[in-house]
This record gives sequence, structure tokens and C-alpha cells, in this order.
Amino acid sequence: MSPVSPRVRHAAGAVTAASALALSLLAGAPAAADEAEQVVNGGFDNGTTGWWHTENTPAQVVDGRLCAEVEGGTVNAWDAIVGQDDIDLAEGESYELTFTASATTDVAVRALVQEPVAPYTTYLAERPVLSGEAQTFSYVFTSTTTRDDAQLAFQLGGADEAWTFCLDDVSLTGGAEPPEYDPDTGPPVRVNQVGYLPDGPKNATLVTEATTALPWELADASGEVVAEGETVPEGVDPSSGENVHSIDFGDYTGEGTGYTLTADGATSHPFDISGAFYEDLRVDALSLYYPQRSGIEISDEIMPGYGREAGHVGVPPNQGDTSVPCAPGSGCDYELDVSGGWYDAGDHGKYVVNGGISASQVMSVWERTTYADTASPDRLGDNTLPLPEHDNGVPDVLDEARWEMEFLLSMQVPEGEDLAGMAHHKIHDAEWTGLPLMPADDPQPRYLQPPSTAATLNLAATGAQCARVFEPYDADFAARCLAAAETAWQAALDNPEVYAPATGVGGGPYNDDNVEDEFYWAAAELFITTGEQVYEDAVMDSPQHTEDVFTAAGFSWGAVAPLGRMNLAAVPNDLPDRDRVVDSVVAGADRYLETVAEHPYGLPYAPEDGEFVWGSNSQVLNNMVVMAAAFDLTGDTAYRDGVVEGMDYILGRNALNQSYVTGYGENAAENQHSRWYAHQLDPDLPNPPPGTLSGGPNSVESTWDPVAQENLEGCAPQFCYIDDIESWATNELTINWNAPLAIVASFVADQTGGGGDPEDRTPPSAPGAPKASDVTADGATLAWEPATDEGGSGLAGYDVYRVTGDGAERVGTTREPEFAVTGLEPETEYTYRVVARDGAGNESEPSASVTFTTSPEGGGGETCAVDYRTHDWSGGFTGSVTVTNTGDAPIRAWELAFDFTAGQTLTHGWSAEWAQRGATVTAKGMSWNRDIAPGASVTAGFNGRWSGSNPAPEEFTVNGETCA
Repeated sequence: MSPVSPRVRHAAGAVTAASALALSLLAGAPAAADEAEQVVNGGFDNGTTGWWHTENTPAQVVDGRLCAEVEGGTVNAWDAIVGQDDIDLAEGESYELTFTASATTDVAVRALVQEPVAPYTTYLAERPVLSGEAQTFSYVFTSTTTRDDAQLAFQLGGADEAWTFCLDDVSLTGGAEPPEYDPDTGPPVRVNQVGYLPDGPKNATLVTEATTALPWELADASGEVVAEGETVPEGVDPSSGENVHSIDFGDYTGEGTGYTLTADGATSHPFDISGAFYEDLRVDALSLYYPQRSGIEISDEIMPGYGREAGHVGVPPNQGDTSVPCAPGSGCDYELDVSGGWYDAGDHGKYVVNGGISASQVMSVWERTTYADTASPDRLGDNTLPLPEHDNGVPDVLDEARWEMEFLLSMQVPEGEDLAGMAHHKIHDAEWTGLPLMPADDPQPRYLQPPSTAATLNLAATGAQCARVFEPYDADFAARCLAAAETAWQAALDNPEVYAPATGVGGGPYNDDNVEDEFYWAAAELFITTGEQVYEDAVMDSPQHTEDVFTAAGFSWGAVAPLGRMNLAAVPNDLPDRDRVVDSVVAGADRYLETVAEHPYGLPYAPEDGEFVWGSNSQVLNNMVVMAAAFDLTGDTAYRDGVVEGMDYILGRNALNQSYVTGYGENAAENQHSRWYAHQLDPDLPNPPPGTLSGGPNSVESTWDPVAQENLEGCAPQFCYIDDIESWATNELTINWNAPLAIVASFVADQTGGGGDPEDRTPPSAPGAPKASDVTADGATLAWEPATDEGGSGLAGYDVYRVTGDGAERVGTTREPEFAVTGLEPETEYTYRVVARDGAGNESEPSASVTFTTSPEGGGGETCAVDYRTHDWSGGFTGSVTVTNTGDAPIRAWELAFDFTAGQTLTHGWSAEWAQRGATVTAKGMSWNRDIAPGASVTAGFNGRWSGSNPAPEEFTVNGETCA
């Protein structure tokens, strides 16, 4: 069976003039239009002819522009619309939409060309940011259909306060140059942008036209060459379409930061050689689950920057999950309290089949500590994750898993009802909601979707695993889990062919009409936990027990037999043919290890049809999970090395030079599809937390979203990805994708100093007292004497705390004895101290504190010069900005700002964190270039769009100071 069934995620659309929103059609008949012009009366010379608006958005022509009064307090973008119907589109034709717009407040709106009725398929979906100054916007798209009734819509809802929208010079014409997406792949030397283990494999990939070996050099942070050799030509890689060479620098075993690799005249992104960062990734990958929680307030003190109100607890406008009815027409008439659990992905739905594999793999992170020789239980115990459930004697990873298990248990059909004991497949909104939308603001009614055999067996499997891992900590909860699991097992036997439909509105379908693998997984978990003959028989009689379940494409929520097989091999039990089971896991790992060795990017993923599926990164990681299991079973370091090299692909050694984990790597994904980690759409909202995995390349065109359709046509599999919040088909986050990342990160951390030495109980010495330098109005640099570690696991890093009257708040971490604090207020006193951390997780005593007062506004003495250059083409341009420090002191954590003066728009950038709000563009330094020494420069670039003219900005500032 296919390891992944497409997850339907339609973009929410506008409504037609005849729909239930009671639109107010503006008077007048269409005027004659130029043959190529699809918009009627785009200059509003004929008043409001041809245009309509929603009833709550009255519009009229004022000074030659259409101006609409937008109601405040709406939730969704489509709650207030101005639009025009009956737009002609031809399949394969490229169109350019241009318009001039302004707003009485800075606000992002949606400009759409779309299907006029459900499911409102979009052909163009853009989010211009408006301001008080009129700006001209231009967008190009290629239509995927022919129709004479398309809709042009400006969706204006979602603002708290009322505002005025003004529109002019609207044009939609054919014959445009087809849009071309040309991703910036950075240097052709592709490396793991985070780092390599000192004693592990170290490989890179060079993209080059050369067909013969080339010399390479490895340099340390000072530029000194510490190793050299020759590349190995690999030919054209089918997964990327590129001619590549491989580079092996594994003989170098030094440690440090800031290494670079140079070949064919190009230098890679910098990287570390150290194991410490995997400990951070272990924590961060598991920390995604707390802010994904439903039914609880997310504390900003626990996860700074991610605090939010509790979602779906029945506080208006929320309908709440405390008493959710069955979906209309589903055949049941009761309500269940299904509050809690994890939001599945970037939407507000909760799904048992996806929650099942996620909860199981999170529990497996802990369960590995009960049988694996290299595991470090102290690193996963109580008080190791940012959670509210501290000091309860329960490992934090199990506290987090319990939040989902409680939800899964609540989805079981009650006694006395039809299909009692089965599990409802999912619970979600009646309709899709738009982006951004905080969980507490979701106004949609929510329904229990009908039970399914697949969901029921997920509950049986996870309930059985829950029973054995929680038994030492909460015997009552463990017994409750087991009772639910055994009830679910029997219900599935009684109802073996109840399948979820393949369609869904308001939530993904997660349909699966082959549940042989779910039966096997559930039987395996129940047998491991109970040892009962009935479950042993079910395991031994299952066709899955002797089949090769470790396919080239990997496993996922729709193909879960490997979960049962690996646990039968690894967790102690008395299965008669357990030796054969162990051998089968090792054989599966051998296949993936061979794939790593043969792939020029070291990728343990080679599906037979060559297609990368939706969520391919999770398939890649699950193949690594199998290799990690083989290492635990055999102790053969070849499997460990296969896992470590596989992580290179995830962290940047790939065709796009893209780290797929937020916060890890110089070019890390940051715009994963989410309704509340939506910084790309709302600067007041955050990007996803560090350690969040993106779904990754998806070359199955039938599953693409409009952004993928517009930009990725004809892509080689590795290139079928775009870091855009609207591209749910390539860039979504999900709980089941982060689960194998957590397993692999924890496994690798356990193989390094970062994983912790269970014998190391000696904390590092306290760092020296920090000293503050380069104090400005909004920042300062702290430096201190390094701590020392004598426990054997090595110094892993430092945590920097701001001291207040209420205690101390961690503001950041660093591996070096130096840290730049930013975002401070002028003329304000601040106090900081530092704590050292070793590889075993031991913390030092706090350092002495340092107190300083920031400078007045404009103080600090920074001086700078900016060189701004562009390369223009029709409708677009590439900008290059070089910032030079012309002063005597370093510029710390630089932030460049300038205004576009002719309506230009930023599309994407590199070598900085780029953003645009209204006309103002900002760029912040990355971790590797955030400070500029006196006399030094940094260069960053971006792509943008323009129409009419493209003048250079008139003024540039760095950290608030005007530059020359």
C-alpha cells in the first residue's frame, strides 16, 4: 500500500455574489473591455460597475478610487470582500494581475483569482501588505484550468479595528511571461550546515559541471587549512538532475566551530565539528509538542515568544472541544469531551490515526532508555523539557505523550452505543479556516467524524504501549490505557472493514482502506505488554509478520507494520521467532544503509518510482529510525554512521542547500504552513519553534497546493519544495513528522558527548562574571571567562539569564563564552548572569551577575555605510545590500531598515532574515553574520517585484542609526 495518502488541505476561499453571505452587488452593467483585459471597469471610471462587496463592507468611488469601509472584529480574511465575478481564464495561459491599493492602517490582505464556488480552488493567492501610502502590486500566475466564471477577490477581514480599503487601476491581462521560480541554492558545496560528529562520517556534495576529480580544502574558523583531498565524481543524480561530486573528509577528527569546505572555487556554509548540538536538537524536536497542545494556555514563561490563549475550550468565539457532537448524518447522536491532545499540523484538527503514530514514537523516545545500552535516561527525565508538568517524578517526554494519550482515549465510542469500543477517526472544524488564525479565535463548529477500524487499532496499539511505559509512574493510568486498548482490539475484530472516506472538508481525510498493518501493529504491542497467547497468535498469523515491511519508500501513519516489527525486536518479549524478527529489522536497515552509500547526497531514501511523497522528510527520518534500531540490536557502528549521515540531508546537504529544521543551519526553513506560527503573514506572530521539521520535497503533482503548482512545475524531486507558508504540500509541519526527528536526534545525542555520559555527575565550574561591552540603546555584548568541565562529557554550552525582581528568565543559549543581547529599551538598567551546561546535562552554579544601563535613544556611536545595487528585469529585480562598519566599535546583531518608495515588494531573501511591512523592509543578521567588526562588511540579497519604476531607497538605517 502507499505509505502516504494525500492529506487534503484546500485553501479557504471567498464566496460568490449569490452565496449565503448576502453580498451586495454594485449597480451597473459591464462596460466594453479590451480583448486581453479581463477586469471590467478596473479604473472605476464608470463608478462601481462590475464590482461587488460583502454586506459588511460598503464601498463607493471616492476621488476616482473604490474605497470600502471594512468592519472590525471579524475573524477570517473572507469575512469582508470586494470582488468581481465572471473572469475568463484559459488553461496554460499566464496572466498578470496589477492593482494599486492603500489602507488607513498597516494591514495584510488576500488578493485571489479563484474558483467561485467550493472548494474555491485558487489560481493566484497573494498577501500584499498595505499602508497609508498607495502602492502598486503586480503578480503573475499561470492558470491550471479554462473557465469563464473565475472570481477576482480582495479578502479584507480579520482585523480587530475598522479600517478603510482603497483600490484603483485593477488589471488582469493574458500574455504574461510565465512565472519562474529560481530558488537561491547558495554555494555549490553542500554540507550539513549545523555540524558533524568528531568521530562520525563527514561527507559533502559538490554541484559542478566538472567530470573529473577536483581538489578540496577544509579550513577552520581562522582560515587555516586543516585537511585536503580530491572529490569523487558521481555523475548526474536523478533525484536532483545535477552533476555532482562527493567529498569525504571523515579522516579529520578535530573539533571546533566555523569550519568551511572549499572546492571548485566555492566555499560552503560554515559548520561545527561537535556533538553538542544534537542535545539541543533532541530537546527542541520534542518541545514542538507543548505549543501544539489544544485545550490549555501556552505559557510564554515556559516557551518565550509562543504564549497564547487556550484553544477550543468553549470561550467565544470558540465552540470548544468539551462537548463535541457527532457530525450530521454520521449515525450517532451523542457528544464527547475530546478536549486536549495535540493539534495535528498547521490547522486546528485532531486525528487519531496521525496522533497514534506520533504518540507511539514520542513514547518510544523514552522506551528506548529501558533497553538500549547507549541510551541516557537522565537526559529525558523529569525537568528536561519546557513543560508545565515538572517535579512530578515522571519523565517529561512521557508527560508530553500523556497529553495526546488522554485525547486518544477520549475518542473511544462509549459503552451502550453502536460501535462501542471503536475510536472516532478524527475531530475538526466544519469548514476550513484561513491563515493566520489562533486556536482560541477559531469560530467554526466542530464535529466528531465517524469511527474507523484504522483509528480503533491505533488506539489499541498506543494504549498497549502506554500501559507498559506508564506502569512505573502511574499504575492507574497504565491500567486505563490497557483496558481501552483491549476493548479497542475486540471492537476492531468485530468491525474489521470500517473505513474513513477519502474526502474531507475542514480537515484532512487520512483515509486508509488496508488495515492489515494496523492489526499487526496493535497485536504486537498488546503481546509485548501482556504476553497473552491470543495476541501472540494474532502476531504469528498475520501476513505482515513475515512480509518485508521495510520498503524503499519508508513507513508513515498509513503503513505502520514497521512500528510493531521494531518493538517486537527491541523490547523484551517471549515471541517464539523473535530471532527472525531481529534479523528482519537488520535486513531492512542494511537496505537503507546501502542506499546511503550509493546516493551522492547520502540520502537513505530511494523510492522505486523516484517520486518524493508528501512529507518525504518523515519517510527519510523513519528509514533512519530503522537503522538506529539495528544499531541498538547489533552494536554495529555502521548503522549509527548511516543515521548520522542521513541527518546531513535533513540539515542542509541536499540539492536546495536547505536545512529543513527551523533554527538549525544557515539556510533553515522558517515559514512552515501554520495558522499560528504565521510570521510570514503577520509580523506579530512567531515562526515555528526551533526544531520544527518541514515536510520537505513533494514531487507528486496531484497533491500540490496552488503555490507549488505556480512555482514547481517540472521540478526534479529534490527541488519540489518551497519555504512558503501557503505551500502545505511541501512545507507543512505535523506532529508525526517531528516524532521521528525526535527519535533520531535523541539517538544521535546518545552517541556523542552531547548525549550525556550516565557516569558523569559532576557539574561544570561556574563561568566567570559577564562583562558588558558595546552597550547601545537596544543591545550589548556579554563576555565571560569560560567554565571548565571535569566530569568527562565535555562542556556543551551556556544559558544566559536576565535577572529581574521576579527571578531569572533564560534569554538565549550559546556555545561560546560570548552573547549579544538585543531588543533592549533605551536608558534602562539590565542585569544578567550565565549558567554552564555539560554534555550530560549537569548545570553549573550561576555566575556572578553584571548590571549595565543602555544608552539613550540614538546612542552607541555606531557608524555605517550601505551600498545598494539592483539587477532589474521585466516586473522583477534582484537586490544586493552591503553594510560596512565604518566605526571603531563592533556593530552587534545588526538590523538594516529602508523604505521602498515606488511600491516595490520583497519576495524572498538570503543571508539575512528579511521582512516587509508596508513600504518598510528590514533585514536582520543571521547567527553566522550578525556582528560586523570595525572595517568589516556583510552582504545580503533579495528578490523583489516592481512596476513603473524601481528607484533605490532614499535612506538606510542600521540598528536605528542612519548610514552613509
